[in-house]
Amino acid sequence: MKIDKKRPFRILGIDPGTNVLGYAVLEVAGKQLTPLEMGVLTLQKLPNHYEKLKTIFQRTTYLIQTHKVHHMAIEAPFFGKNVQSMLKLGRAQGVAMAAGAVMDLDIEEYSPKRIKQAITGNGNASKEQVARTLEMIYKISFEEHYLDASDALAAAVCHYQELSSPIKKVKGKKGWADFLSNNPNRVVK
Repeated sequence: MKIDKKRPFRILGIDPGTNVLGYAVLEVAGKQLTPLEMGVLTLQKLPNHYEKLKTIFQRTTYLIQTHKVHHMAIEAPFFGKNVQSMLKLGRAQGVAMAAGAVMDLDIEEYSPKRIKQAITGNGNASKEQVARTLEMIYKISFEEHYLDASDALAAAVCHYQELSSPIKKVKGKKGWADFLSNNPNRVVK
């Protein structure tokens, strides 16, 4: 979706999980970013994995409809040693993405390292460092148990940065070389 800088739009950030899922809705009006809603969906007490997935789908759909979301930014699963955990995390991410796809959202997936880089400038930053940076920027407070919500907000902000970047990724090309080849009139000789 091409950004119309004159019209506000909304991004839903998701930090997927089957025990705790973080979410944040970010409104973009010009260059003004405003967090509208953030929180966590706690799923530990649900009786089985299928109920968790159903709840993730329902809550994601509810957030999209309630806030009239246009984009979804979701954190990609990181590769760990526990295969079962990876499988469950991938399912949670897939269900959230399916909810966005059903609602015709533009969906982008970002690695944890890319999200941390976008917020703190350091791809190896901790969850706490990401949260503190967002607290300073948006004058909000994340309690310790809302770190998944801060990760979701970070994903949404990362997506905004990607959308507003003058350097667009094109299949087979990216970076300054692509920008320069697509914008010869902006090159000073």
